[in-house]
Amino acid sequence: MTISMYQASIPVSIRTLNNLVSILEKGAIHAETKKIDPSVLLNSRLSPDMFPLSKQVQIASDIVNRGAARLAGIEPPQFEDNETTFSQLIDRIHQTISHLNTFKPEQIDGSEQRTITISMRDQTLSFQGMPFLLYFVLPNLYFHVTTAYDILRHCGVELGKQDFLGQP
Repeated sequence: MTISMYQASIPVSIRTLNNLVSILEKGAIHAETKKIDPSVLLNSRLSPDMFPLSKQVQIASDIVNRGAARLAGIEPPQFEDNETTFSQLIDRIHQTISHLNTFKPEQIDGSEQRTITISMRDQTLSFQGMPFLLYFVLPNLYFHVTTAYDILRHCGVELGKQDFLGQP
């Protein structure tokens, strides 16, 4: 049995983002229960030179929105990166999931060889579709979701491996 580009991208991304929603909900509950200003958690980072929790969530959202759109050969949606609360970040993820749910397999399947060029800071990267998905989009998604998990865990939110993996 083979796996398609659609199967390797859209359902995987949706599952991971749904798990991130659950992680953020636990963060919000923790802040409320412990009487911690939520902005403390949202602005927390693992290291001074890393992005805070809110930016980790925004990047996770952007990477899959833009990745799916590029694989489908369409213009990616743009978000303003102005979320300052847990509920706003959760809404952003729900918007991302809604966008991902608009893709049909025929839009993404067959994109393995599509040339995808992206500009990042002071460089331009060029990929074929499959390496773009497997070596750029998915690793970035997992990195930023893991970092968001780690930030909240470091701040005392009761999270475990199953929160990251989700339910089977």
